[in-house]
Amino acid sequence: MRTGVRLPLPALKSYVLYLFSSKFLKIKKTYVGYSQDVKARFIQHCKGEVKSTAHRRPLELIFTEEFETMHEAKKRELWWKSGAGRRKLKELFEKGFKI
Repeated sequence: MRTGVRLPLPALKSYVLYLFSSKFLKIKKTYVGYSQDVKARFIQHCKGEVKSTAHRRPLELIFTEEFETMHEAKKRELWWKSGAGRRKLKELFEKGFKI
């Protein structure tokens, strides 16, 4: 399945935090996660292989951040899932997601 998205490849052994959003839902729903291979993980999501996003397809990658350690990536993931992170996402969507 071709997604039409080209992702920059992160340095080996780095962790990438990613945010996905459903392309066609009126109310924007997001998925936050991290992986060492964000391209492969995105393909899994697009194919419906991930239970939590299978019903939200098609997806688009809207944001990535790179971290040296899994601990740093997990910490940032938890922030995006917090009240402050969700407020920031709402603000970004209202601005057309210009970071």
